[in-house]
Amino acid sequence: MPLTRDEDIRALLESARTIAVVGASDRPDRPSWGVMRFLQDHGYRTIPVNPQITGEHIHGEFVFRDLAQLGDPIDIVDIFRRPQAAGEAVDEAIAIGAKAVWMQIGVVNHEAAARAEAAGLQVVMDRCPAIDIPRLGVPPIRRD
Repeated sequence: MPLTRDEDIRALLESARTIAVVGASDRPDRPSWGVMRFLQDHGYRTIPVNPQITGEHIHGEFVFRDLAQLGDPIDIVDIFRRPQAAGEAVDEAIAIGAKAVWMQIGVVNHEAAARAEAAGLQVVMDRCPAIDIPRLGVPPIRRD
């Protein structure tokens, strides 16, 4: 079952340090642009992933083609894709050994969530960390 209890979501957000943003946009009018900025400002390391703008930079971070290109461990894969396309991002998250997948508001894919959970990943669906972090009082992240 995806995480729904506030204490579980808060624990996930407090333990995470690195968040890959799949579907990250370089356009300030897009929700992913604002959420990525919010996460950075809160102390998370963010890594944008978008095959259409690979090699560009968003908020000072290099944009990767896909999760397989990342060399660093990923705590959360934050997915800004349509529900039917979220499964591919979830499968990539499983393949790289991410700890959790977070499907944004409006992104619900139960089959992909079940695959992630079966692989040992935590799952959050139909929520936004930029809403949950202040709502749950998650303190700023300190990167050691």
